[in-house]
Amino acid sequence: MTRLLGLDVGDRRIGIALSDETQTLATGLPTFERIGPRKDLKAIAALVRDHQVSDVVVGLPRTLEGSLGPQAQKVLQFMEELRPVVRVPVVSWDERFTSSMATQALIEGGVSRQGRKGGVVDKVAATLILQSYLDYLKVAHPDSSPG
Repeated sequence: MTRLLGLDVGDRRIGIALSDETQTLATGLPTFERIGPRKDLKAIAALVRDHQVSDVVVGLPRTLEGSLGPQAQKVLQFMEELRPVVRVPVVSWDERFTSSMATQALIEGGVSRQGRKGGVVDKVAATLILQSYLDYLKVAHPDSSPG
């Protein structure tokens, strides 16, 4: 089996997480500070190539009612631009509450307000997005074995 890459796409940063080879556990990677559309896409493509990623999972920020707001439209546009660059499937995954859950987890873990700056929340949010997707895959396809 190969790895999956999870992304929490924001206007200033992209939180990044990577699965293990068995697609069981998500781990956060360093957060990417956005530079510009072309360089952002090239950086993600390099991660896909370097880590032999088979699929990219992008958090889609729906509203509380489940509709797509302005930020979700930006993420969908990013996904469309990413697909031809990475040449692997790029799927969206509902990310409602992941940033607030990430912040809460860091607070409960004793991380100071200062320590939660600089993309830490984005990295944890990306990890939560990818982990929830991995957990879904295990339930949706329980008979598929790693390898």
